Amino acid sequence: MNLREAAFEAALGRLTALRGGREGGRRVLALHGWLDNAASFVPLAPYLGDCDLVALDLPGHGHSAHLAPGSEYTRNVALNAVLDVADALGWPTFTLLAHSMGAGIASLLAAAVPERVEALVAIEALGGLSEAPANAATRMRDSVAATRALAGKPLRVFADLSAAVRARMLANQLSEPVARLLVERGVAAVPGGWQWRTDQRLTVPSFLYPTAEQVEAVIAAIACPTQVIYAETAQPYFPEPLRRQRAALLPAGRLAVLPGNHHLHMEDPAGVAAVVRGFLDAHG
Repeated sequence: MNLREAAFEAALGRLTALRGGREGGRRVLALHGWLDNAASFVPLAPYLGDCDLVALDLPGHGHSAHLAPGSEYTRNVALNAVLDVADALGWPTFTLLAHSMGAGIASLLAAAVPERVEALVAIEALGGLSEAPANAATRMRDSVAATRALAGKPLRVFADLSAAVRARMLANQLSEPVARLLVERGVAAVPGGWQWRTDQRLTVPSFLYPTAEQVEAVIAAIACPTQVIYAETAQPYFPEPLRRQRAALLPAGRLAVLPGNHHLHMEDPAGVAAVVRGFLDAHG
């Protein structure tokens, strides 16, 4: 599947994407993880058959618009941006294929607009992060302090692209080819080298997390067929048995645990695609 650039007008501005496959095929919106971009789905795309795949750069990521000054990145902003793109495509219904933060957003979307989501594939996340109410005040203080500190914080300049690739490899335990895909779409040329395109505000801690009970209720409200895919090694913020307990809440869910790390859909696209295609074929 060859991917080409695409762009859509949304309420917050221009949203970009990589699109490929057969128009008229199964409509699939792909949502990447935190600080990643649409290139997250480049390795997987050739294995997905003749679906109509649109891999978004979520707001503030990749080549998509940043929010206006003074605005904040929230789950609701991302959810409505995805719906804006679906509307621009003329897709009344669609399948969601999502990784990490994108899978959290996709979970909310499937629960919030069940009439539009035909099926959900959630890789390495389900329902989003939660936190105990007792931590709320500390989280709010940390978020406000980080937001106020951004004003005088300069963006790092990498002298060459390979330095940015090495930084991404270290941050996420990625192989060089995978890190390079994300970096090449995620940087912009500036005097003296390269800078991340990503909006710095995305690095600020969230102002408030939902409770575990709220997240569980959202997952239980996902009515569409859902395939959850976890890497064998759980992430510290989404440990066992929590992640299996979350998957068990799905009314029409199934779970696959595959060897690999957090970006297993990029490092082992054939293995992940075999699960994805088997699920989609069963729910065509």
